[in-house]
Amino acid sequence: MTAQRGIVCAGNWIVDIIHDISHWPEESDLVNISGQTIGVGGGAANVAFNLAALQVDYPVWPAGLLGHDNHGELVRSACHEVGLPVEQLSSIPKVCTAHTHVMNVQHNSRTFFYNAGANAHFDEHTLSMKAITKHNPSIFYLGYLNLLPLLDASDGQGLTGAAKLLAQARAVGMITCVDLVSSLSDTYAKTVMGTLLNIDWLFLNEVEASRATGVILNGEEDRPNMSRAASKLMSGGLGQGCVLHTPKLTLWKTIDDEIWYEVPQIPKYDIISPVGAGDAFAAGILHGLHENWSAHDCICLGNKMAAACLRAPTATGGILTLKEL
Repeated sequence: MTAQRGIVCAGNWIVDIIHDISHWPEESDLVNISGQTIGVGGGAANVAFNLAALQVDYPVWPAGLLGHDNHGELVRSACHEVGLPVEQLSSIPKVCTAHTHVMNVQHNSRTFFYNAGANAHFDEHTLSMKAITKHNPSIFYLGYLNLLPLLDASDGQGLTGAAKLLAQARAVGMITCVDLVSSLSDTYAKTVMGTLLNIDWLFLNEVEASRATGVILNGEEDRPNMSRAASKLMSGGLGQGCVLHTPKLTLWKTIDDEIWYEVPQIPKYDIISPVGAGDAFAAGILHGLHENWSAHDCICLGNKMAAACLRAPTATGGILTLKEL
């Protein structure tokens, strides 16, 4: 049997319409849009396009749901342009492709207005694991947990749809990697805890760590509470480890290790948009895991990719090749 190789990028496929504005207006006020950029986003999409931009030497398979509309065609066209296959990107009728209006205040913040569209129909039966398995991939990435309602929902035993999908991937020998999203939900922690047992690696930021565990993090350099949150996730059933990242620190937590890294800072005026920086970081970690790199090398690549992303207006437009990084 040939060695398993390649990464499946499943989950959110979204068209991002990014509006540049000078400031956030008061209620009922008007603000001018100084620029507009349209790109493909979402956890699965960003990771897939980032890996393609790296020019990795293994296959990357997009997987998810689109609508029968112009935005769906935009996603397919973007995949074709960078050589990503679209066989596992299914379309469903009478539903729009997920899209987000992103209000970007340059050098400051961004706000998202999201229409879930086809993503709201993604469940544990959407993908053909048999068709995926014939390619013999080694990693199954899912992004984002807590932004795919049917996968987030729990059954009577507290097991989520995502847990069932990830169990399918594990059953054919894939490592399961999951990324969270910074959404607000009364069931946020329940969804995470109901999925942990079938996650090998979990990626999350400080906001998501607090919402998933109930551990309050006081800022971006709160090492004691970052450690507490990561430990709580590990004790909840994570298979291998979690990578908890803030703009200042990264924590690599496994059963045996707790490794800290300070994030190299870039000048604030170099930051064009923070959209997709977390996904760029995740893509770097995924590549390192795929290649069996050390924790140090995984984190270094993740931070370099996040920094490159910050210097571009779209989620994936700033990523360089692996050799250039």
